[in-house]
Amino acid sequence: MKRLALLVLPLVVPGSAHALRLPGAPRCPIFPKTNPWNMRVDTWPVKTNSNAIIQSIGADIGLHADFGSGLYDGAPIGIACTVVGRAQPKSYVSFEYRDERDDGPYPIPKNVPIEGGRQSTGDRHALIVDRDNCRLYELYALYPTSDGWRAGSGAIWNLRSNKLRPAGWTSADAAGLPIFPGLARYDEVARGGINHALRFTVERTQRAYVYPARHWASNLTDRNLPPMGTRVRLKWSFDVSGFPKQARVILVALKRYGMMLADNGSNWYISGAPNPHWSNAALQTLSRVKGSDFEVVETGPITGP
Repeated sequence: MKRLALLVLPLVVPGSAHALRLPGAPRCPIFPKTNPWNMRVDTWPVKTNSNAIIQSIGADIGLHADFGSGLYDGAPIGIACTVVGRAQPKSYVSFEYRDERDDGPYPIPKNVPIEGGRQSTGDRHALIVDRDNCRLYELYALYPTSDGWRAGSGAIWNLRSNKLRPAGWTSADAAGLPIFPGLARYDEVARGGINHALRFTVERTQRAYVYPARHWASNLTDRNLPPMGTRVRLKWSFDVSGFPKQARVILVALKRYGMMLADNGSNWYISGAPNPHWSNAALQTLSRVKGSDFEVVETGPITGP
């Protein structure tokens, strides 16, 4: 039986500041240059209740890189992505949240990397890129079964399009956003710059969302809690010069592109892809950056109940 080529992609190499490309999929952009993930927000206005939102998340809590090198509980630290071609067989998935899923089928290799490892009890995200069709397949809570796969939710994205999920729909992420374009990736840092927003989580969110998010995941209605899709940026006055290179590149990106609230989780946790070249010591210095060093960017009206 012919063995299918499988490329595990724990990183992405940007082709330029406005044309990010995937290793192993050079024809595929990571969404158009006009996509919200790829837009700079360093000159956008600050939201009027920015301070209150920052306080609700934790003004004294430091950043945490939820990715790195090595293993944690036997699995790589972060969310990996797998690149496949048109020869990869596709499977239909049995979904728990059936009303807001993309049916598929999904090109899932038998040995697809699952966030946290095969024994994980966490979010168990799996990200797959079809390099021939420039499609991004994302799954939440993915488990193998005796006759295929089951998952909590799933979404399929055209990497050449800015099309959003239908209003009110989740994705593989609570905010209804794609996960992959918000990951910190080592090759970008090695080349000296991350040219997109990053993905982050907080514990308590508002029962609302703001563009480009499409879904909320909370029953809390306090207007000083962040809605899904909230975009924050590191204050321009924050001095990054004393940080190691890997941390410094991430912080510069947070000044220019900021980060988007994508899911409920630990406060100020930034997502990234695993790579053996990450310096965990350098990433740990991000904890010196506190919530009070950020401000909330105005991105438009809030959609809520």
